[in-house]
Amino acid sequence: MRASLPLLSGPLAAIDLGSNSFRLEIGQLQHGRYRRIDYLKETVRLGGGLDADGMLTEAAVQRGLDCLRRFASRLAGFGPQQVRAVATQTLREARNRNAFLVRAQAVLGHPIEVVSGREEARLIYAGVSHLQPGAASRLVVDIGGRSTEMILGQGRTALLAESFQVGSVSLSMRFFGDGRLSADAFRAAQIAAGAELEEALQPFAPQRWQEALGSSGTVGAVSGLLAASGVTDGRITPDGLRWCIAECLRAGHVDALDLPGLRPERRAVLPGGLAILYTLATHFGIASLQAARGALRQGVIIELRERLEALRHAQPEDMRDESVRELQVRFGVAADQAVRVRALAQAFHDQVLPGDDSDSRRELGWACDLHEIGLMVSHHDHHRHSAYLVANVDAPGFSQSQQRRVSALVLGQRGGLRKLEPDLANPHFAWQALCLRLAVIKCHARGAIDAKALRLKRDGAHARLLFGRDWAQSRPRTLHLLREEAQTWAGQGPMKLLLAEG
Repeated sequence: MRASLPLLSGPLAAIDLGSNSFRLEIGQLQHGRYRRIDYLKETVRLGGGLDADGMLTEAAVQRGLDCLRRFASRLAGFGPQQVRAVATQTLREARNRNAFLVRAQAVLGHPIEVVSGREEARLIYAGVSHLQPGAASRLVVDIGGRSTEMILGQGRTALLAESFQVGSVSLSMRFFGDGRLSADAFRAAQIAAGAELEEALQPFAPQRWQEALGSSGTVGAVSGLLAASGVTDGRITPDGLRWCIAECLRAGHVDALDLPGLRPERRAVLPGGLAILYTLATHFGIASLQAARGALRQGVIIELRERLEALRHAQPEDMRDESVRELQVRFGVAADQAVRVRALAQAFHDQVLPGDDSDSRRELGWACDLHEIGLMVSHHDHHRHSAYLVANVDAPGFSQSQQRRVSALVLGQRGGLRKLEPDLANPHFAWQALCLRLAVIKCHARGAIDAKALRLKRDGAHARLLFGRDWAQSRPRTLHLLREEAQTWAGQGPMKLLLAEG
């Protein structure tokens, strides 16, 4: 597997499916320095395509697919481990996101991960801290189309990361949807932004940071127009923001905005962005906000590089493994049982899916590590509690998409298979689920096990579990559970589980 990995010095690509714009960044990390190779950006306004029922309109979907088709053309020749695509607030909200993701992934040719707000914030800080290193304690803000991320950090470490559901697109649509720019609308927008950000006043208070940086589109656009107009040198200040708002009021309508350095596609979302920036400046004591050089997409590339580097080791580890260990401690998981189940499940995985170079084996391992965290809630139906926690807990390094895959495995560790029907349609997932279920059965006595007593083989589209006659005669209870498992797969599963001596 490690021999097939791309060169660490080679190009890596990040795709950011934002609420306002889609971005493709191709970059390279050499000797700790980041170099941009290519950058493509298209204004898609995916967030503007959410209707009153939280559904993406077909027009918005088509804009997104058309953009991704062009990105896919640029990524021709890139291997699957050289590309990572992440989606943010609009796809966190969209009720029909799964239908969109199926179409989008087919067009792009790569998986698309939906990341949580806190994970987005953490990746933003990773990009900013790498491209603009510094020792001072920092406040980093990123105003997106439908969310605003705030991060406190020092050096390369994000100490606190939060996401708030207010952005330049959503606020502009709500208060400036007809294009008119009035003082009343700006006041109402600032009150709405302040209400959303109010809970951040204490944790992000001015005494907790020494410098303030802003990343991504809104901050870059406002910084650019202030510099082009000679109001500041690019720093965003309360006076500069008041000047911007006054210019908006003078124009009276977004179509009449004609400010130096302001691109036409930014006009419609500028008022909402200004309202958020002014709220941040006045409520959080930000006297000067400097535009940062890094953003989410660079953070994605930096973490992708770290994951590739980890895969070169015999036992790869990255931030996700650390998150899993912390969850085990927090929920009082019996570590010895988790180790037994993991070792056996991954041994089965290697027998039926040899040479798998995806995250499949590691996802199975994380599911084993966390399959009993629900015992902290209740012993009854603990697999359901475990699955809920895995899907919803904050786990740095994991996307929401990956947490849900691991959660589905945890849910499927026992009981019937009908609850997994959509997931079992994927043959890869079916094998993962079978490996976990068999390992849980084998380890049910919670004591030392003979990991070599059972062997799992692929028999065409089905599975064959082999064991010795002496073992079967000395383990009647385990054999009984295995026969029940075979009956479960015969009645509900996409493949049969065959038991045989051998």
